[in-house]
Amino acid sequence: MSYASMPNTYEEFIKAFHPKSGLDLKFYKQNQMQRRILSFMNSHGHPTYPEFLKALGVDSVLYDAFFKHLTINVSQFFRDVNQWITLRETIIPLLLQSKNPLKLWSAGCSSGQEPYSLAMTMIDYFPTAKFTVLGSDIDVNVLKQAKDGLYKQNDFASTPPEILLKYFTPLDMGYQIKDSVKRQVTFQHQNLLTDRFQSGYDFIACRNVVIYFTDDAKEILYKKFVDSLRPGGILFTGSTEHLFGMNQLGLKSISSFFYQKK
Repeated sequence: MSYASMPNTYEEFIKAFHPKSGLDLKFYKQNQMQRRILSFMNSHGHPTYPEFLKALGVDSVLYDAFFKHLTINVSQFFRDVNQWITLRETIIPLLLQSKNPLKLWSAGCSSGQEPYSLAMTMIDYFPTAKFTVLGSDIDVNVLKQAKDGLYKQNDFASTPPEILLKYFTPLDMGYQIKDSVKRQVTFQHQNLLTDRFQSGYDFIACRNVVIYFTDDAKEILYKKFVDSLRPGGILFTGSTEHLFGMNQLGLKSISSFFYQKK
């Protein structure tokens, strides 16, 4: 693409960015996403879409920072602690009544805090249960951090101190997750909107991932999740993500933010 023919509008920019990144921004709400892109361009000194796209093509550090900015990787261990109490006291026991081993998936897992939280919950509270945990994300850089298992102090704002002591090794720069947890989790690069999913999951957590998606994109994604759950399986959503069309999807609410496939 010549510099002269590069995109001058938001629509042209997202169309040109899609083949390079695999990220189709038409599935995201335009107002919020356009604001995020323009704020990033301004803060990095790129005044126009053509100039910015050209810079993304030659500067891999800029590209990685921009991709991370777009995919909004904010996570913590045991984020929304009351929901994790519901998970271990109600949801996991309910699933284990009819199935063992459990097949668990953290979709849009960022740098691994959520799938590792799932694994630690299973190890700590259900020591006789067998399980697998998958963590998937579209950003290869956060997946690398997840596989490395290195975290900073601010990742543990919601973490019980005894969990930190039991499952992490303190280092100069933060904490390393122990191999006993690490080997329970598999990570995979995945585009939730375009890739095919495995089936037979007992539990899918997709939290704080869809907040910038259009309604059409959410509908596509939630239908795919329901198809991937076994009957009786559970979908766990974020604390701002109520499912209003759950009956049409074949789900019923069993607790706040936990939905069971009928």
